[in-house]
Amino acid sequence: MMPLPDTATLTHEGVPPEGRGRVLILACGALAREITALIRLNDLRHMDLACLPAILHNHPERIPPAVAEAIATHRERYDRIFVAYADCGTGGALGRVCEDLGVEMIPAPHCYAFFEGTDAFVARAEDEFTAFYLTDFLARQFDAFVIRPLGLDRHPELRDSYFGHYTKLVYQAQTDDPDLTARAEAAARTLGLAFERRMTGYGDLGRALARQA
Repeated sequence: MMPLPDTATLTHEGVPPEGRGRVLILACGALAREITALIRLNDLRHMDLACLPAILHNHPERIPPAVAEAIATHRERYDRIFVAYADCGTGGALGRVCEDLGVEMIPAPHCYAFFEGTDAFVARAEDEFTAFYLTDFLARQFDAFVIRPLGLDRHPELRDSYFGHYTKLVYQAQTDDPDLTARAEAAARTLGLAFERRMTGYGDLGRALARQA
């Protein structure tokens, strides 16, 4: 799924977003497919999804003000807003925005942590500081979010400058999709890294949405 060009909202057919008991999930566009699947799987008809462009991850300092603006835009239509972001490289700034505005967010350093389960991820962190992570989204969008922004399509010799300190690529699979696994393996080969696949499912993301229900 390509990054959304602007804040986009998914609502359920026949159920207006305004109204008592409605919850808005405000999320990164990189999580749109997964959150949509969880909403449908659990029949969470009182929840809507609004996504900000996934490309904001290339400039983490832009995430907190974008989230604050989106909260202000949507707040009057919902009883509650939940921010489906982790810290995502904002250095605590996103957490401070959410606290100031009285909304909850996922308590994790980034999405790699909450897909695997934050406690499990933190426990592995000391042994995996040379791991590069892919999710389903990044496996689909590897060229758009890694290769082209870093200029590796034009200057493959820069590979060692960017990835020379990594030793393996860990694919955290949210779904059991052979095509995505093949794409992730191809990404590892492109970067010259060992490959490991972990079937994480939705991890803490699923649990966080369940609590909002």
